[in-house]
Order: sequence, then structure tokens, then C-alpha cells
Amino acid sequence: MSATIAVDEVIRTEELTKVYPGGTRAVDGLDLSVRRGEIFGLLGPNGAGKTTTAGMLTTMVVPTSGRAYVGGIDVVQRPVAAKQVIGVVPQTNTLDRSLSVWENLYFHGRFFGMNARTARQEADARLEQFRLADRGKEPVLALSGGMAQRLMVARAIMHRPDTLFLDEPTAGLDPQSRLALWEILGELHREGQTVLLTTHYMEEADQLCDRLAIVDHGRLLALGTPSELKASTGADTIVTVSASGDLDALAAALRERVPGAQQAARVENTVVLEVQGLQGVIPSVFGAAESAGFDVTDISVSEPSLETVFINLTGKELRE
Repeated sequence: MSATIAVDEVIRTEELTKVYPGGTRAVDGLDLSVRRGEIFGLLGPNGAGKTTTAGMLTTMVVPTSGRAYVGGIDVVQRPVAAKQVIGVVPQTNTLDRSLSVWENLYFHGRFFGMNARTARQEADARLEQFRLADRGKEPVLALSGGMAQRLMVARAIMHRPDTLFLDEPTAGLDPQSRLALWEILGELHREGQTVLLTTHYMEEADQLCDRLAIVDHGRLLALGTPSELKASTGADTIVTVSASGDLDALAAALRERVPGAQQAARVENTVVLEVQGLQGVIPSVFGAAESAGFDVTDISVSEPSLETVFINLTGKELRE
């Protein structure tokens, strides 16, 4: 059976499932559709199935069942053809340490069928684009973590793939390097590059992604733009309360007694309260807690975030 791929659809999965030996179900019936030119994110904690999903889409992991298409190509039935239309930046550094920075790009181009002249031109252009022109002759071991990550992205797009896959692209990077990579990904996006990235950083997903899927335990929990997902909470103020005692009872008291309360739940060692409206919320929380016999030790107020969405869906924080 062949799939009918929409004109603007670049990635499609149908009931995509991966069960590892021992029975671990890493991905469980995942249905996704990624449109041409968008940055699409898979957001979830470590162990949620994000990397396994990316692995199946990039031919590195064989699905247990279901189908996956990239650029209309069945990645299981035609893995060689699929590899020609994708670029992959894995979590680990896979640069060739025996080559210089420039040579890593040049030989990647040659491997994908470029002639020598085109490969040289593309390597020079990518070094300029990724702010590495002054590092071309250096060994890759001389690069910082952020520079090495930029070089891996540059290498991944050398052969101009239809779709770029990034697995936790900024994990372990310092804030400055993270921002530099975000800027480059923004440039690629403006040029029309389709990108699928996995991340457990809420800010990264919020800043970069046109749409994102929140996943946990291999299942799709929510799908939409960051704004749509945050609006789905039905609240415009999030109050996080720390106190001693039975936090489930405190959550119930706040839910009942704070005006505009939409939802309240114990999350780790706090109570997260979702409220419609901001005015007078802090005095209301203190008053409700005190009247219920609780002593509040800390309180913070914020806007709804992707973390809030994840808490609503799973009852736990996204961070691990």
C-alpha cells in the first residue's frame, strides 16, 4: 500500500511504533505530518521517544510496525533513496577527527556526489554562513562545543537536503552558543529549509518551532503551535506555591477558594495553580492557604508556558 502525500507535506508517519527487545515500547502508534518549510519540534522529557522517532525517520532505527515517509519516500522500503533527501545532526559529535574543519565539509559533499569544484565552493560558502571561515584549516578537536555543533549542521546541509533532522541540537551548549545556533536555524528557516528537531528545552521549542508535538512514553499528547498549546490551558496566570503539609489538600483548597481558579495540582514539592486573571491573585492565594491551615513559604507568578501544558497532560514537570 502506498501513501498519498499532500503537496506541502514533507514528513508523514502512520501508526509508527518501536518496541525494543524486552518489551520497552519507545514509540507507540505515532501519527505526524510535517509541512514543507516549517520548523517542527518534538518536545518531551528524556526517554519520551523523541530520539527513537527521529532515528526511524532517518533510517537509523527500523520500526516494529507502522510507516514513515520523508519527501514521499518510504524510509523503510527505500532507505538509500531517503538518505539522499535528508540531513542529520545527531546528539553525539560525529565529525571526522582526522580531517580539518573545511575537509569535513568538502568530503561530505564529495560523498554525496558533488564534483571537486562544487564541493570546494559549497564548503567555503558553508564556513562563511556558519561563522567558521577563520577556522577552516584547524583540526575539529580545536573547536568549542558550540562551534562543533555549528559545523555538524553545516555538514548536514552541504548536499541541500529537503529535510534537516536535529536531535537535541543545543544539549550541553552554553547559553551564548545556544543563541548562536538558534540564529542560524532561523536563517535556514527563512530560506525555506524544513527542520524537525527534538528537544526537552521549553524555551527552544517556543522560540524556534512553528508547530510542535508534545510526547511522553512514546505517545503523542498534544499538537499545535506554541501559542495554541499555551492557550489550551484556559488560564492566563500560573501561580506556583510552596508550603509544608499535605499539598494535595492545599491544591484542593486553592482550587475552591481562589477567584478565577481553573485548575490546581501538586507537582513535585509545589502546588501549581492556574488562574483566569491576575489582579489580587497573590493576596487571594495567601488568604485561601491560611484559612485552610497552611503556611506558604514561597510563591511565584508567571504566564502559561509549555511546561504548564505538559503538567496538565501528565501531572509532572517536563524537566527531569
